[in-house]
Amino acid sequence: MLLIYTHKVSPRFTYIARQLFTRILGIEVGFSSKVEDFIKHKGPKITYTRQPLQNEFFVRSHELLFQQGIGEVDIQVGDWEGLPCFFRTGERSNLPYDIFAASFYLISRYEEYLPHVKDLHGRFPPRESLAFAHGFLRLPLVDLWAQKLLEKLRERFPELRGRGEAYRFRPVVDVTTSHCYAHRGFFRGMAGLLFDLSRFRLKRVWERLRVWVKPSLDPYDNYNRLIGLDQKYGARTQFFFQFAEYSTYDKNVSPYNNAFRYLIKSVADYCTVSLAVSYTAFQDVETLKEEKRRLSEVLHRPIHASRLRYNRVEVPYTYRNLIEAEFTEDFTMGYTHEIGFRASTCTPFFFYDIALEAQQPIKVHPFAFHDYALLAYSSPRVLWEDLDRIHAQVKSVGGQLIPVFSNELLGGEQQTDWLGLYEEVLKRYHA
Repeated sequence: MLLIYTHKVSPRFTYIARQLFTRILGIEVGFSSKVEDFIKHKGPKITYTRQPLQNEFFVRSHELLFQQGIGEVDIQVGDWEGLPCFFRTGERSNLPYDIFAASFYLISRYEEYLPHVKDLHGRFPPRESLAFAHGFLRLPLVDLWAQKLLEKLRERFPELRGRGEAYRFRPVVDVTTSHCYAHRGFFRGMAGLLFDLSRFRLKRVWERLRVWVKPSLDPYDNYNRLIGLDQKYGARTQFFFQFAEYSTYDKNVSPYNNAFRYLIKSVADYCTVSLAVSYTAFQDVETLKEEKRRLSEVLHRPIHASRLRYNRVEVPYTYRNLIEAEFTEDFTMGYTHEIGFRASTCTPFFFYDIALEAQQPIKVHPFAFHDYALLAYSSPRVLWEDLDRIHAQVKSVGGQLIPVFSNELLGGEQQTDWLGLYEEVLKRYHA
C-alpha cells in the first residue's frame, strides 16, 4: 500500500488521490495525518503538505484541496516535460506542479461553477474552458499526469507496480429520433408531408410515401446493421433511446407506439439499452423519473445509465437530478462540436459535488468525440489523423474510448457515408 501523509485528510484530497492512484493506476492508497504512523510505514510513501518531514517523496500542496466552496483560482499553465500543467510547487517538491490539485480542478469541473456565458441550450461552451484556451482539450491530461507520477515514484520505489485498467472501447449510439417518417402518427405524418410540399422537397415527399407503404424503408431504420456490426467487431455498443412525450426539442416516436416499443426490446436482446433523457426532463426531475420508469417497464429490467439531449450538463444540478432519479452512470460528459475530453480524462470517475463537498454515487463516463464534431472536417485524411491520435493517447494510458454516434446522422442525407465511417471506427478502435 502507498501511504500519503498530509496535514489534513480532506474530502477533496482523498477523492482525487483515489481517482489517480486506485482508479487510473490501480495502486492501493492510504492516508494519515499522524507523523508517527507515516514514519513507521515501511512501504512506499509520500508527503502532501506545505513542507517535507524528512527526505521523503514530497509534493508541495496547493491550498485548493483544503478549501471549501468556490472561489477565483489563479492559474498559470506551464510545461512539465512536454505536458501542460499548472499549480507550480517550487524547488523542494519532487514534482514541479501539484497534479493532485490540478486534476481535481479539471475533473470536478471547477471552472463550470464559476460565472460564464452559456450557449443557446444552457451548456458550458468549450471555448470557455481552460483546456481549449491552452490547447490540451484533446489530451487525457489527468491520465497522462498519473502515468508520469508513477514513473517518478518508481525511481524512488522500484517495487511499486500499477495495475490499471486495460484499454476499453465503448461505442454509443444515441437514438433521439428512431424513425424519420415511420410510426409518427397520422397528424404528425400529414403535417410533415404538407411542410415538405410547401418547401418543394419532392425527394422527401417520395421517401415519406414509400415509408408509409413499407415502414422498413425508413432511412433511420439501420438497427439490424448496427447490431450486426457490433457482433462482427465485439464492440459492446450501448444504445440510448429517448422515451419521451413530444415537445419543441423532443420529436421522437411516441413512447406509446407498439412498433417503437418492440424495436427497443429487440435491440435490447443484443445490446445494452439505456435512457436518452429528453430536453424537457433536463430540469424536471419528475419527468425524468417517469421516462426512466416507462423505459424500464418496456425492458423488464432496471435502467442505470443516462445520456442527456444535446449533451446538456449543468454542474452540479444535472447530476443531483440523475442521482435523485436513481441513475448510477452517465455518458454525457463531453462536447457536441469539439473533439476531446471535457474533464481532461478518459477514465470514468465519480462526480464530486463541490457545494456539498462530497463524492456522489454516480459514475461519469467521459466521451472522446460526438459525430456532430466530425461535420467540421472537409478532409478525411485530417479526420482520421485526429481520431487516430485520440485513440493512441487513450490506449497509451489504458483508458476508455467512447465515441458517440447519433441515429439522425447514421441515417441522414449527408454527403458523408456515416454508416461506413461508423464501421471504420469500430474496425480501427475496438481492440
